[in-house]
Amino acid sequence: MADKGFRLTVLTQEKTAVDKTVLSVIAPGTEGYLGVLRDHAPLVTRLQPGKLTVKDETGNEEIYAISGGFLEVSRNTVTVLADAIERTDEIDVARAEAAAERARRRLQERAENTDVERAELALKRALNRIHVRRSLGGS
Repeated sequence: MADKGFRLTVLTQEKTAVDKTVLSVIAPGTEGYLGVLRDHAPLVTRLQPGKLTVKDETGNEEIYAISGGFLEVSRNTVTVLADAIERTDEIDVARAEAAAERARRRLQERAENTDVERAELALKRALNRIHVRRSLGGS
């Protein structure tokens, strides 16, 4: 199967989250989800919060919650520069729910020094984490 695969590297500011050969990637582009297979045309696109699905060389799917970033495809290499990424088994739903509630409160109260854009992004990230985890049967 190695001849059907391509290299995937997912980087955040803190770490290399994924670095391996995979068969496919499905990513949340700003215009909708997009799939990448071997020999995909060169591409650079912005990512939005959503579910990143990776099929490894054995055919197993790995699901991640990604909070946005960029994806580049070039010569059978996919590079994702992610704002943040978590495997589904790393997502703490209670913590994400608390973060969503804090963001909602900030948006409702709208204090003079409230950074509305930051609060809206925090809410989107938290809701995405909850959705991705729960879509796989996690609580």
